[in-house]
Amino acid sequence: MEQTWADLVERVQAGDEQAFTCLWRRHHPSLVRYLEIVGGPNGAEDLAAETWISVVRSLPRFRGGEAGFKALLFTTARSRLVDHARRARVRPLSARSLDERDERPTADDPGARIERAEATQAALDLIARLPPAQAEVVALRVIGGLGNAQVAAITGKASGAVRVAYSRGLATLTGLVSHPGPVTDPEEPAFR
Repeated sequence: MEQTWADLVERVQAGDEQAFTCLWRRHHPSLVRYLEIVGGPNGAEDLAAETWISVVRSLPRFRGGEAGFKALLFTTARSRLVDHARRARVRPLSARSLDERDERPTADDPGARIERAEATQAALDLIARLPPAQAEVVALRVIGGLGNAQVAAITGKASGAVRVAYSRGLATLTGLVSHPGPVTDPEEPAFR
C-alpha cells in the first residue's frame, strides 16, 4: 500500500518508528552525500546524525510537503556544517567514497548496480573538484533535489547568485569531463 506524504508525516509525528525509518531511508543518503561533498568525508555521518537530531526535535511542529521537509533537512544540515567549520577553522573539500549508504532496494542485477555506483562516484568526484561555493549549490540542486529558491534560502545568497553559481558549476563540470585537470576560480570565496 502506497502511503501519501501527509500520512507518513502524521505517523512520524505520532511516534511511529517504522514511519521514521521510511523517512530516514528516503532522505539520509542524499543528506550524507551533500555533507561529504560540501564539508568533506570526515565527519559527514556525525554531522548527519546531528542534523537528524535537530530535525526530529522540530518534526512535531512541521507542516508542509516533502519539498518543505527537504528544505528543513538541508537548511539544518548546512547550519550544522557551518557550526562545524567554525569550530574546526578549516573546511576540507574532497571526494567521498561511495559505499553501501544508498540502500534503497533495487530490482536490477548486481552488474548494473556496480556500473551505477561507479558512475555516481565519478560524478561525486567531479563535484568535489568544483570551487566550494559552486560545489555547494550543485550538491543542493542535484543531490538534494532542491529548487533555486530553496537553495538561495539555505545558502543566504540571492537567487541570481545561486543561478550563476549553478551555471558556472555545470560549465566547470562540462570542462572537467572534456579536459580533466585542476580547477581554480579566484572569484569564488571559500565556504564560510
